[in-house]
Amino acid sequence: MRILIVEDEQDVASFIKSGLEDYGFAADIAPDAIIGQKMMAETPYSTVILDINLPVINGYEFCQIIRDRYEDVVVIMLTALGSTEHKLTGFDVGADDYLVKPFEFRELMARLRALNRRRNAAKVEPSMLKMADLELNVMSKEVRRGNQKIMLTARELALLEYFLKNPNKALSRAEIAENVWDVTFDTGTNVVDVYVNYLRKKVDKNFSPKLIHTISGIGYIMKEDEN
Repeated sequence: MRILIVEDEQDVASFIKSGLEDYGFAADIAPDAIIGQKMMAETPYSTVILDINLPVINGYEFCQIIRDRYEDVVVIMLTALGSTEHKLTGFDVGADDYLVKPFEFRELMARLRALNRRRNAAKVEPSMLKMADLELNVMSKEVRRGNQKIMLTARELALLEYFLKNPNKALSRAEIAENVWDVTFDTGTNVVDVYVNYLRKKVDKNFSPKLIHTISGIGYIMKEDEN
């Protein structure tokens, strides 16, 4: 596994690189996104650890570039910007995980391993997932409800896919966070609730039967409304 660290603060970048190498990983440093793009064009990286506050091209913009060009590369945003809005933006542009500075290096390693383990796991998946008249084509990522095509963001798609793969099952916010965002659920954030609401507005609000239901004190369940 070779990792690219895109970080303009040299001390921070050197600390992360040294720590990764202590764990047996190969790591390179790019001080900005422009150099990072050149390095990624020349070297196959499995993971990019990305700061947001970068000169010229910020981390959000670079993450979108990575997602457009390197679908299988894991992106972990590692930044001092820790608000819910910053996290939502990070996930919206395609980040696989979001870790706030200061951080425990052991936590970074745990998330890094979990993300790559999931990314590398070879699974035979069904090409179509459906419930009632809601359908998700896993290959094309096309979503339809009845005869209507529904446009979702990458994170909304991931959330819908997880719901459809776990029909009629009560899912806690922790389960959703760990399986859709590959992160340990933070009780201080409402990211899961925000995205469930986004998804509901698009796939449930103007349709019947309702499919996404809240379970008080637990989380959510996807099932056909019995009423």
